[in-house]
Amino acid sequence: MTVEDPDSGTDAQGADPGEDPLALRLEGLILGAERRYTPFQAARSAGVSMELASRFWRAMGFADIGQAKALTEADVLALRRLAGLVEAGLLSEAMAVQVARSTGQTTARLAEWQIDSFLEGLTEPPEPGMTRTEVTYPIVELLLPELEEFLVYVWRRQLAASAGRVVQAADDEEMVDRRLAVGFADLVGFTRLTRRMEEEELGELVEAFETTAADLVAANGGRLIKTLGDEVLYAADDAGVAAEIALRLIETMAHDETMPELRVGMAFGTVTTRMGDVFGTTVNLASRLTSIAPKDAVLVDTAFAEELIRTQDAPSSEAEAAEEAAAAEKEGEEPPAYRFGLQPMWQRPVRGLGVVEPWLLTRRDLG
Repeated sequence: MTVEDPDSGTDAQGADPGEDPLALRLEGLILGAERRYTPFQAARSAGVSMELASRFWRAMGFADIGQAKALTEADVLALRRLAGLVEAGLLSEAMAVQVARSTGQTTARLAEWQIDSFLEGLTEPPEPGMTRTEVTYPIVELLLPELEEFLVYVWRRQLAASAGRVVQAADDEEMVDRRLAVGFADLVGFTRLTRRMEEEELGELVEAFETTAADLVAANGGRLIKTLGDEVLYAADDAGVAAEIALRLIETMAHDETMPELRVGMAFGTVTTRMGDVFGTTVNLASRLTSIAPKDAVLVDTAFAEELIRTQDAPSSEAEAAEEAAAAEKEGEEPPAYRFGLQPMWQRPVRGLGVVEPWLLTRRDLG
C-alpha cells in the first residue's frame, strides 16, 4: 500500500499516479536511483540554498517541478559537487552555473538524437504482436553501460584536445580572444526544397549534409562549432586548413547528385570563444560572405587572403606566380607550390560591416 505524500501529491516512491509505469521504470534504470526528494529536500541534503539549487537545475535545462518528489540521490550528489567546487574556490558561482548550462545544452541535444535516431530503430518490435514498450527496457539495460563508457571516452578525448590548444596559446588573452579562421557552409535554395520535399526526405538530406560536413571538417583538422540544418559553422587555427575544408566541401557536394549547390564564406581574425561557440566581427563577416557567395564557390575576406599569402599557401596574384615560375625555370629550380588561388572581387557594402573586398578562393593545379 502506498502512502500519499501530502506535500507533493505523489506516493512514497515519488510517482505521480498519472505517469506511465514504463517511463518510471526507464527513469529508474537510467538514473540508477529512485525518486526520494522534493527540490527543497534535495537542496537541504546537498547543503545549498534553494535559490542556488534552482539556478543549477534551470541551467541544466530542466523545467521547474514545484515541490514534487521527483529528485534522486544522484541529483543531491550533483548539487553537492557543484557547490563544493564553489566553496573550494575552484569555480565562481557564475562559472559553476555556466558549467551546468554548457553540459546541459550539449547532452540534451545528444540525448534527443539518440532517442530519435538510434533508440527508435532498435526498439522496433522484433516479432508480430510485441509492443515497442516490451522491448525498450531490456535494450536500454544492455546499451546504457556501453554508451556511458563511450561518452566518457569521447569527452576525455575532446577535453585533452581542447586543453592542448589552450596551453599553446601565446598569452592569457589569446585563450579567450583568439585569431581563428571561421567558415560557414550553406546549402543553396534550401527554403525552396522544404516546400517540395517530404519531411522524411528533407530530414535525410539534412542528416547527410551534416554528416558529410562533420566528417570533412574533423578529418582535415578543423572543429565543427555547430550545425543549423542547412548550414554548418566550423573553425580552424590555420587559414590553410580552413581553406582546404571549404574546397573539399564544395567538391564533395558537387559529386553528390542528391545535394543542392553549396556556398562557403570565410574570414580570419580575432574570435571570442564561449561555451563551445564563437562570436565577434570575424564570425559575422564570414556569415555575410556566405550570403553573397556564388553557387559552388568560396569567398574569403581580405584578412583571410593575406594570411594565405603570408603562409605561402597562395600567391598574392597569378601574375606574381607566373613570374616566380619563370624565374625558377630559368634557374633550373622548382617553382613555389601554391595550393590555392585568390581572385579579388568587386568591393561591396555589407550590412553592418561597411565596405568589404571579397576574394574568390580556388584550388590551383599543382601538376
